[in-house]
Amino acid sequence: MSSKEFSTRRVGRDLPDEDRTSRDFRRQLEGYGLTTANILYRRPDHPWLLQTYVWQDYDLCPMFPQLNKFLNFWLEKLEGPLHSVTVAHARLIKPAEIRAVDGEFRLH
Repeated sequence: MSSKEFSTRRVGRDLPDEDRTSRDFRRQLEGYGLTTANILYRRPDHPWLLQTYVWQDYDLCPMFPQLNKFLNFWLEKLEGPLHSVTVAHARLIKPAEIRAVDGEFRLH
C-alpha cells in the first residue's frame, strides 16, 4: 500500500457518508443531548460517608433511558447504596441551528 492510499483511507474519503459522521453527532441530530448526573452514594465500608460519582453520556430527555440503564446496573451490581442523583441536560444542537442548503459554492 502506498503512502497516498494509506492517508486517503486514514482520512476516510473512501467511506460511505454514514461512516464518516461521528456516532455522537448522529445521536444529537436524533434529539439526544449531553446528560450529566452527579451521583451521591454511601460507602459500603463507612455508610455515614458520602462519595460522589459523575456520569456523562448522550441521552434523551425527559425519560433518560441511558441514565436509567446505568442506575439499574448500579443498584443490581454495586454495593454502595445511592443517596441522591442530580441531573443536568443540554441539547447541543437545536432545530434553529440546522438549515437546508439550497445552493453550492465552489472555490477554485
